[in-house]
Amino acid sequence: MPRATEIASRGRLLFSLIAGITILIPAGVVGKAPGTPSRSAGPITATFSIVAVDPETGECGAAVASKYPAVGKVVPYVKPGVGAFCTQHYHHPPWGPQALELLGEGLPPERVIGKLLADDPRRELRQLAIIDMTGRVANHNPSAAPVRSRYWGAQSGRFYSCQGNTLAGRKVIAEMARAYEQTKGSLADRLMAALVAGDCAGGDHRGRLAAGIKVARRGKPGTWFQLHVDKSDDAVAELLKKYVASKHPAKGDWKGGRPPFSDPCPNRKTPPAKSPVERPTPRR
Repeated sequence: MPRATEIASRGRLLFSLIAGITILIPAGVVGKAPGTPSRSAGPITATFSIVAVDPETGECGAAVASKYPAVGKVVPYVKPGVGAFCTQHYHHPPWGPQALELLGEGLPPERVIGKLLADDPRRELRQLAIIDMTGRVANHNPSAAPVRSRYWGAQSGRFYSCQGNTLAGRKVIAEMARAYEQTKGSLADRLMAALVAGDCAGGDHRGRLAAGIKVARRGKPGTWFQLHVDKSDDAVAELLKKYVASKHPAKGDWKGGRPPFSDPCPNRKTPPAKSPVERPTPRR
């Protein structure tokens, strides 16, 4: 599988080739933002996530983790035979179904993101990722994230994209990409392996409150497989525990997803006890 292509730079547009298609990707930003937007701008879903497809099996999926509660219900979206989408960092849930509908109509991923952001006054705060069933990917990363975001960016490879904000460092998405590429198993296996790797690398530097995974399969209506942990002191480990216990056919031969369950990263550092939980703010 080709090596991942890191997308991380300051406030400029980056043209990239993914799966043989030229797309426009607003580059990820590393470092401090010029200012901190007010909470009235909307809820901050500080998050790390992955979207991916397996054209051979007709599966598409997404996995996510964050300090934000119930993140698995408001960030990842999948549609059988179409693709996967994540909206995070000042997320906007209505965009989930809308993005996948546009993708299903034949719009390429970069045009879908362009349509979503065209009239959005908060476009500089959004982080988006979308992938279609051929593996074409497009990302949009925030150019005005608050200082507490620390690190944000995206990294894409063949048939997947990893992205995040408020991360412990670049290594989070780099390790996610490595794990996805190296894991042998089903799409769900690789998504879980990537999420675990990101968590072990530091994840969201504020804590580990919630996590989730969704997979859709061509010919199966709606979301074929999903698990989520809405509130936990160690959400990714709890999600993995649920995954290990599951007997769903979405699972493959990945050893990390088979019984018995064991802590995937027992030596990781515990986030500060007073790390704040971001609460949803009503939208206008």
